Amino acid sequence: MPATPADTNTDAVRTAPGGLLLRLAGVLSAYGTDTAFTRRDTQPHPTRSALIGMFAAAAGRPRHQALDPLDLPGRPRYTDLAFTIRVDTPSTLYTDFHTTGSGRSRHEQLRTSKGERRQEGKTTHVSHRHYLTDACFTVAVQGPAALIAYLAHTLEHPCFALYLGRRACVPDEPLVLTPPLSDPLTHLRHHAPLTLHTPPDPEADRIPVTFWHDTPPPNPTAHRELADNPVDFTPHHRRYTVRSLWTTTERLPAALYAGADPLPALTAYRHRLEQPCPPSP
Repeated sequence: MPATPADTNTDAVRTAPGGLLLRLAGVLSAYGTDTAFTRRDTQPHPTRSALIGMFAAAAGRPRHQALDPLDLPGRPRYTDLAFTIRVDTPSTLYTDFHTTGSGRSRHEQLRTSKGERRQEGKTTHVSHRHYLTDACFTVAVQGPAALIAYLAHTLEHPCFALYLGRRACVPDEPLVLTPPLSDPLTHLRHHAPLTLHTPPDPEADRIPVTFWHDTPPPNPTAHRELADNPVDFTPHHRRYTVRSLWTTTERLPAALYAGADPLPALTAYRHRLEQPCPPSP
């Protein structure tokens, strides 16, 4: 059954702070913004549409109601959320040469855009699908306190299976890295373990890490625009608007490196959150 606000602790919803951290990691992930027809792309980082779609799936919301206001104090929407993405492990792009429709009988073959069956000898539909391999992102999600508490609950108890952009892309554990936090950006920069492909130089006390912001940060190193802000998820009526993103490269403590097997460090980090948070450097 879909989760409802009534399933959450009412006091927690009203008093919870305004952010949490997610860890998006997996063998494959795909965050497309141009996924129609025969070429299905992926962006190098999670998109707003992928994140908001995941939240709606966790809550059991149908596509045509995914962006409606939630029955929470202040009637927030998922589109009220802001995201800051830390690129722990950049990905290698992988392209899947994908075929469908071959070897089926005439009445089971794929249809054309006109609704007719494809011609004999042209029954195989070929597409190129791009994926990120072994990528890992830690995402600070910020928004209204009631909505953050609701997200924490529904993502830990999802109604539908969660995935990293496409259904075949299964997320690693833990997906929800923290409970609601008062200052998720400080945790993102100074406390949350870093998953790296290779260990940092033993002599280095700081390592450069890329961030993507959807609100302007101080001293951005790059700027781009992306059509991934969802307006409507209804099938055949999907619409997105263009938004701005900014990039920064920040030097984080090398001590955040989680090791070759990050799971023990991630587990210890979650346990430490039960204690008072240490002051920021």
